[in-house]
This record gives sequence, C-alpha cells and structure tokens, in this order.
Amino acid sequence: MKKIRFSDFSFSKEMHKAISDLGFEEATPIQSEAIPVALEGKDIIGQAQTGTGKTAAFGIPAIEMLEPGNKNLQVLILCPTRELAIQVSEEMVKLAKYRRDIFFLPVYGGQPIERQLKALKKGVQVVIGTPGRIMDHMERGTLDVSDVNLVVLDEADEMLDMGFRDDIELILKNTPASRQTLMFSATMPKPILELTKKYLKTPVNIKVVHEVLTVAGTEQIYFEVKEKNKLEALTRIIDLNNIKLGLVFCNTKRSVDELVEQLQARGYSAEGLHGDMSQSVREKVMNKFRKGIIEILIATDVAARGLDVENVEAVFNYDIPQDEEYYVHRIGRTGRAGKTGKAFTFVTGKEMFRLKDIQKYIKTKIKLNPIPSYDDIEEMKINNYLEEIRNTINNSKLKKYVRIIENLINEDFTSIDIAAALFKMNFDENKNASGGDLNESYSVKGDKVRFFINVGKKDKVRPGDILGAFAGESKVPGNAIGEIAMYDKFSFVNVSEEFADKILKAMQGNKIKGKKVNIEIANNKD
Repeated sequence: MKKIRFSDFSFSKEMHKAISDLGFEEATPIQSEAIPVALEGKDIIGQAQTGTGKTAAFGIPAIEMLEPGNKNLQVLILCPTRELAIQVSEEMVKLAKYRRDIFFLPVYGGQPIERQLKALKKGVQVVIGTPGRIMDHMERGTLDVSDVNLVVLDEADEMLDMGFRDDIELILKNTPASRQTLMFSATMPKPILELTKKYLKTPVNIKVVHEVLTVAGTEQIYFEVKEKNKLEALTRIIDLNNIKLGLVFCNTKRSVDELVEQLQARGYSAEGLHGDMSQSVREKVMNKFRKGIIEILIATDVAARGLDVENVEAVFNYDIPQDEEYYVHRIGRTGRAGKTGKAFTFVTGKEMFRLKDIQKYIKTKIKLNPIPSYDDIEEMKINNYLEEIRNTINNSKLKKYVRIIENLINEDFTSIDIAAALFKMNFDENKNASGGDLNESYSVKGDKVRFFINVGKKDKVRPGDILGAFAGESKVPGNAIGEIAMYDKFSFVNVSEEFADKILKAMQGNKIKGKKVNIEIANNKD
C-alpha cells in the first residue's frame, strides 16, 4: 500500500506541531488506512498486531474530534490491562501536547480510586481504562458516559479472552447509540464478529497484512539497556566487533541528530539521514556511506528507504521499531549476497513486549547478550594490537629498528622491558574503551572525581556537548568521562581521577556552546 507522510494529513496546527516534536515522519500501514476513515466519523474494525502504531491510529482522530470547551466525557477507550491503559494514556498526552483544553484520565485496578474520583469531579474529556474499573465507576455513578461520542476497543480479542465480554456489552449499551465505535483486534474469532454485528454501524474493515521477508543470513541479538546507557552500549559494541560499516536506526529525526552529535564527539565517523534533509544532501550522505567515507550512518526508516549498500556489517536498532515489518526491513540491510551480518537491538524494560511481538512475527528467537564490559573491550583491543605486531614482524623491513633496540639493550635494558614499554605507550595512547558495567550500573572505571559545572539544559546544552568539550579541550580519552547528570542551570560530570587535574585546568574559563564555564569539584552534599 501507498505510504503517507504525516505532513500530508489535514490535521490541526497543534497536532502537526506535536507530531513534529515526536519526530514522526511517515504513518504506519494501520495509521495510513484508519486515520482518514475515523476522521470521517465511520465505525472501524481494524485487524492489526500490537506494535503497529494502533494508538496513534485512533488517538489522533479522537483528539482532533474533541469539542473545545466541553468538559464532559467525550471519548472512552477500553484496554485489557493496566499496562496498556497507561501506555495509551501516555502516548495520547504527547499527541495532545499543544491542546491545553484536554484532560486525560487512565483508570485501572491497583490505583487508589480516590485519586480517580477527584480527577473525574474536575472534568475529563478522555478516559482510558480497563472494563472492570470503568464498570465500577459507572455503578458508583462517578462516570457519566451519556455524552460519549467515540468508543475505542483496543485489543478486543485480549479483553474477551480475559472474560470482559459482559462488562464491554454493558458499557456499550450505556453509551449513546449514535456514538462512533473503533474496534482493534489482532484476531477475529467468532465472539468478536458477534460484537461487531451487534454494536457497530456499517463498519469499514481494515486489515493490515504483514509483508514477510527472510532474514536467514543475519545473526540477531538484543541487549537490555537503560535509555541513558544506550550511547555507551552502542560504542562498546561497535568497538568490540570492530565495525567499519554500520547502520543505526532511530525512530525520530531528533534522535538521529542527537546521536550523530554524540558519536562525532566521541571521535566516530558518523553522519545522519532523515526527512528534514534535502534530497541532494541525502544523496551526498548515502554516497559517502557507500564509499566507506562514513563508517556509521544513523537514519530514520523513511530516509533509509531505497538505501542499498553492500558490505554493511551490522544493523543497530537503537530505538526498537514501531512496526514488526520495519524490523525486518532494517535488519535485511546486512547479511547480503551470501555474507553473514549482525543485527543488534536495544530494549528498555517497558519495550520487552514489543520484542516478543517481533519474535512472534519473524518466527525466530532473538538471543539476549550482555553488554560488553570494559575488560571485554580491552581484551579485544589487546588482541587486535598483538595481531598488528605479528603482521609487522612478518611483513616489514625491521633492520633499522632492530639497531635502535640493540642500542637500548646496551644501556642495560632487557628486550622484554623495551617491548613491554613500547606496548604500553602505544596501546594506552590508542585505546578508547569506556569504563563501567552497563549491565549493572554506569560509572567510570576505578576512582572518580565529580565535577560541578554552571552549564545546564536551559543553556540548550546536551550531554554530547559536555562530553565533546571535556574530551576535546583537555585531550583526554573518551573513557575518562563518565556519567553526566544535567539539570536546568548546572550539571555534574564524573571523570576518571587520573585525568581530573588536566580536565579542570583545560575547562576553567573555557566555553561550551558560547557559555563561559565555571568548573569545580562537587561537595559531598552535592
């Protein structure tokens, strides 16, 4: 089916602004088909899996159709679990970022009902909740559904499997017969079809059929990682696998720009690709990647479409994709022409259910690996360095250098002492591994010093700017700088004790993004 860009929809300026802030470029198949139909006020039976962008498919039309100034409940969204209700609520709040007149309330068991009662008294236009808790409020008389003009049944088959059919029917019977109903379900068993015949009016059937592609030549691995540790994990995996041509996928344009800046600050040859760039600029970037001038290309799914590059060693899902098909398209860009490739996916705790959906779709188990440790990186670099030494011994003319070493031996140094000193000097100078075990916590390896600096978020400074300034101005290795904790007007930076004095001298009075830096060692109370 034809892909639709969000900019092509006739949304309100507030909605377009919110979507732009989220960095979304192109609608997923279910969004492309469902949004125009929902905006026309028609009922929908949508068949689509979890992780296909269903929330925006019903959330955008729901927000767009709300009556400004009307504080009565207008939209009711039923979900099978509290986790899904919270997730849907969070996403809809982001979509309504510039609509100050809208209030959302998730209602579910396990949360104090008094808090929900207080919010309902103030007035909410959108309630997202589990059928059981919504029925509880209706029976108490604390939830009036008489003005509801849109009901959404999200993951209807799951709700029926959990025994919510009677609750759902009672809720639907109490809402106006003139309401619009949108039902989304991964499967269409007989009980679902019975519900649709009974409660939906000439619904439009929308079925999203996944495209099946083979990913047989690619080793697939995932890492459990905290959001703040993704950058460190990415650089370690690149270093450990010695990747010379890698493709990194982010879900938004903003994420692409931030990651490019952060990788460049750490010395990686990286550039970005997304929809805000002109076609000529995109082509230049893609050509540089094809020629290997750029080692790491960071892209959104839309911008990378049509990018066909041989010898891509690894694909990284820095952000887990919104759609299972996107996952297959992404990792299909490595392991081509009979070669093997690797696909690495970063998963934060709350995204685990999306990974399960992907595994179900591709019918393949994705292997969990620990994030490489400092020692793993150091061992790999030592092995690579030893291999270089072997190649140099076997393939180079060394007579001139042998004479230099013989002169040192005459000064009463052993050949082993000289070799060890040279190894240390060269290896320490070139290594760029970062410390800390990201599978547990993030920290600089060994003793550290915590600095306070008078630069923060309100100065439009990012962690990558601080990292780049510290490493660049003081000429210290990237692994010398650890966790950066940013606040509005100041930040704390952990650095290796070995390089603390050097960083302090280099940064005092220097500038980060135009702001003069005051740097000092943080007090214990800080």
